[in-house]
Amino acid sequence: MTTEFDLGALLAERGAERYELHSRYLNPQLPRMLHTIGFDKVYERAEGAHFFDAEGNDYLDMLAGFGVMGLGRHHPVVRKALHDVLDLDLADLTRFDCQPLPGLLAERLLAHTPHLDRVFFGNSGTEAVETALKFARYATGRPRVLYCDHAFHGLTTGSLSVNGETGFRDGFAPLLPDTAVPLGDLDALARELKKGDVAALIVEPIQGKGVHEAPPGYLRAAQELLHKHKALLIADEVQTGLGRTGDFYAYQHEDGVEPDLVCVAKALSGGYVPVGATLGKDWVFKKVYSSMDRVLVHSASFGSNAQAMACGLAVLSVMEQEQIVANVRTTGELLKMRLTELIDKYELLADVRGRGLMIGIEFGKPSSLKLRSRWAMLQAARKGLFAQMVVVPLLQRHRILTQVSGDHLEVIKLIPPLVLSEADVDRFVDAFTAVMDDAHSGGGLMWDFGKTLIKQAVANR
Repeated sequence: MTTEFDLGALLAERGAERYELHSRYLNPQLPRMLHTIGFDKVYERAEGAHFFDAEGNDYLDMLAGFGVMGLGRHHPVVRKALHDVLDLDLADLTRFDCQPLPGLLAERLLAHTPHLDRVFFGNSGTEAVETALKFARYATGRPRVLYCDHAFHGLTTGSLSVNGETGFRDGFAPLLPDTAVPLGDLDALARELKKGDVAALIVEPIQGKGVHEAPPGYLRAAQELLHKHKALLIADEVQTGLGRTGDFYAYQHEDGVEPDLVCVAKALSGGYVPVGATLGKDWVFKKVYSSMDRVLVHSASFGSNAQAMACGLAVLSVMEQEQIVANVRTTGELLKMRLTELIDKYELLADVRGRGLMIGIEFGKPSSLKLRSRWAMLQAARKGLFAQMVVVPLLQRHRILTQVSGDHLEVIKLIPPLVLSEADVDRFVDAFTAVMDDAHSGGGLMWDFGKTLIKQAVANR
């Protein structure tokens, strides 16, 4: 008997049901939210930094799947690597042999992190963080991990314990006994370390929520404090790593910083096969895997699978050969410069910050009476509505996909594919300028949509 399965035919037959299927079988609030803000688009295909609908209209992607699509969508080198590894018919995931691809990918990753020695491969960013938390606790023999206010490290129970946003934590207690400290506050860090039970501090060099960078000198000083108290520094580079900020890792912007554990994921996948990696020092790994009895004390069923390893190797090859980090530095500086120039022009535009192609655009209270009253109206209903008012016309009128940086924040975070071009920068800045012109002119379209958002916010209270 021959089994038949035609994926293309299935999508042709049922693809139009996408929103109905999601409403019925998956998260029911996602399609509801998308319908409310007019994001319920139907994208037919994607290439690089662009989506295309059925009519052939192109949409500029300034979100990159929350950073997953570092090389854009369907990069030909990564795509070929995936085809190649499937065609090789490898004896993958036997669990009792040592395949070459994981070792080769670990070698390539560690070449960018010469002070680290070993790698554990899992399946996601949150799993990379979970691994780091477990390894830090076991290696130090201590129970508590410090994290920073407003941090985001994942949503599984361990990583949720070091998540600095209460909106994600509410209702999921009890969590692990971890403690928040303000980003950049060395005195607060020192006070916690003196208690003698701290295994590590986990920190994003640039926080994804709000796009806040660690103050200059903080990471190195924190590292010195941690090591003085026999604790570890964990760098969460799940979003900031692999070139996002204009260096291979964001912590490398500060001299002398050498984290004991580094978490990566997202862009390493090439946008195809989920993969996470925890890089660490030799002594940490040897503490965890201290004997043959402990050979499987921490493992992942799909970790190190051939498809993920092939994609990771292809991603690193593309980054090196196509000088992706240099492109990020150039286009990121151009984008930030052009946006910063608009601050004096628009009173609703408060700040532009970030590094490379991780940029936060923050809005703030205007000075003129007319705009101030409208701003107050939105803030009274729900903080963050103005930023959403900007996001929607960027998509609806200019076919540019963006999103707010977090709930209740008046910040848009730009994390486009790392292959963004100067023409893409021009397109975004022109569209953003048009939207801001409309907002400051008192034009009806944006503010009428604001009233819709206010009604929705009030109804959800």
